[in-house]
Amino acid sequence: MNKLPLFQKINPGKMRFETKLTTNLPVFGDGFFIIIFLVFFVLILRLFQLTVVKGNYYYRLSEENRVKELIIEAQRGKIVDRKGLVLVKNLPADVRQNQERLISKRIYQSSESTTPLVGYQQLADKNDLANDHCLTKLKLGDKTGKKGIEQLYDCDLRGQPGKKLIEVDAKNKPLKTLTVIPPIEGKTIQLAADLELQQKAYQLLEGKKGAVVGLKPKTGEIFILLSSPSYHPNKVDQVVADKDQPLFNRATEGVYPPGSIFKLVIAVAALEEGVIDEKTEIEDSGVLQAGPLSFGNWYFLQYGKTDGMVDIVKAIRRSNDIFFYKTGEKVGPEKIKVWAEVFGYGHQSGFGLDESDGLIPSPFWKLETLGDQWYTGDTYNFSIGQGYLLVTPLQVTIATAAIANDGYLCKPQLLKIRSRLNRDEIRNCKKLPISKKTLSLIQQGMKQACSPGGTGWPLFNFQVSAVGATHESPDKTASSGAVMKPIQTACKTGTAESLTKETAPHAWFTAYAPFENPEIVLTVLLEEAGQGSDVAGPIVKEILKAYFERKE
Repeated sequence: MNKLPLFQKINPGKMRFETKLTTNLPVFGDGFFIIIFLVFFVLILRLFQLTVVKGNYYYRLSEENRVKELIIEAQRGKIVDRKGLVLVKNLPADVRQNQERLISKRIYQSSESTTPLVGYQQLADKNDLANDHCLTKLKLGDKTGKKGIEQLYDCDLRGQPGKKLIEVDAKNKPLKTLTVIPPIEGKTIQLAADLELQQKAYQLLEGKKGAVVGLKPKTGEIFILLSSPSYHPNKVDQVVADKDQPLFNRATEGVYPPGSIFKLVIAVAALEEGVIDEKTEIEDSGVLQAGPLSFGNWYFLQYGKTDGMVDIVKAIRRSNDIFFYKTGEKVGPEKIKVWAEVFGYGHQSGFGLDESDGLIPSPFWKLETLGDQWYTGDTYNFSIGQGYLLVTPLQVTIATAAIANDGYLCKPQLLKIRSRLNRDEIRNCKKLPISKKTLSLIQQGMKQACSPGGTGWPLFNFQVSAVGATHESPDKTASSGAVMKPIQTACKTGTAESLTKETAPHAWFTAYAPFENPEIVLTVLLEEAGQGSDVAGPIVKEILKAYFERKE
């Protein structure tokens, strides 16, 4: 095996060095430099756009991120009574806070006593936002009026919200307040309502189901509008399912048979249609027969007695059923319906709050609705305010006021009338086609109903303390030594069977005073409570005392 030597000698003379340099660097063409140029051109163009073209835009965005806008809720307008006593007000929002919305709190100072009239407010829902007709539009998160005055005068009460601009850091932490644009408070709404009387009525109806309505007969201004049971405006959600239905306004939405109060309509209809006059007398027989049915007078059914010969004034004073059975039969159901509508029954008054129409039946209505003909017994029931007839406490009060003010039907007024106008100049009152003679007979009957021998015994010899009173000369002294002042009232009682007839009847009492120059008309309804004179009459008496005894 041949082996190579470890070293081999090289001839220096023959030594030479060869160096070969090899590289892999790319060779650039013109296209490469064009691409580089375009990239830099685009970057420069973008930079120009950001800094020059849209510089102000991005500056504003930066400022908006630095400046935060907060909403300051407007103080909702006050609601005050006719004397200026505050029923509802708002606490202003605390502008020292830095919340998204600075809240203005609504305070209901009169609480449950005025809620049926005032209503309440809640967060606006989608329907409220979509159907907002006010100049100051609702926005998401705003509150709006629901029910009552809060809803009816929502646009006026709403006001205009303000703004608070604050500077924040990158973490949205407030640094300082830049400016505050104060909100504009809503308008103050002055009601015709009398807070003292409203609260008195609320106390008297506590624990009862019913309603009280009080009007100024010459103008229609509403002194009292109460439904019981009531509710607190801040606790609406808690009473929605309450079986006693506190959210239901019994004064304007509740419908009931009026009982003997409706006899006033029958009396007017009979006199104006000429089927009777002031001399017409009908003998009280105690009971009438209509086919197989018996229709008795209340006096005979309760005490076994009769009223003898009865004319129109005595019929109202004694609330004699026999007289009105026969008189209503002479008038007929169609004309009874016409005259009921003249007095405002059967349709809404249109005064602004939620109302029911009620129901004035007729032979046509019965045939179309129930598929049955009208009988004499239906006319008898109709003539004493029973059967299918349904009315609201507000309607009864409007009708009573039309008798008290000599025949003017006045649309109820929720707001105080500031100007001193004569009744004929008040546009919301219209003269009814009723003669003075007819009105005088009805008024005399109502006066005697509230006098000894009538049915309105709680108002017999009605008198009040003369302290602060200016209506009539005092002529009596109570055992305590206080000077007392008599006030003549006029009234009509009503006791109406409920639709089921298995519970106690509804109790009605409507009255006005003073008789010669009426200042106030009152109607009280108590659901399934008993006789009108026994349970509703005393409440009317206490409210009238509160009205006449206070210092003006």
